[in-house]
Amino acid sequence: MNKDLGKKVKELRIANHLTQDQVAKALGVTPGYISNVENNRSLMTLRMLTYYAQLTGMSLDYLAGTIDEDYKETSLDRELLYLIRDFSPEKKEKLIQLVQLLEDYN
Repeated sequence: MNKDLGKKVKELRIANHLTQDQVAKALGVTPGYISNVENNRSLMTLRMLTYYAQLTGMSLDYLAGTIDEDYKETSLDRELLYLIRDFSPEKKEKLIQLVQLLEDYN
């Protein structure tokens, strides 16, 4: 998620002539929560980001930004683990051998 989310949230709120109280009421949270988000002390949940995007007329991807490269690697690792979780020990051994062959090939 973009490290400038708090700044974007505040800029959009001001650009839309909204107070923290008005945003808080529209999202069903406290003004303190909005203040914490704007000052990067808290992050909005995906649900809150979606509502905030609708409230300000912006896209969710504008608010959230791009995915960090590290996260992509982590998600690939998780996908691999998900795919092999039910493999038998024998299949896992074969997979290890296959990966080692692939490593040697490169």
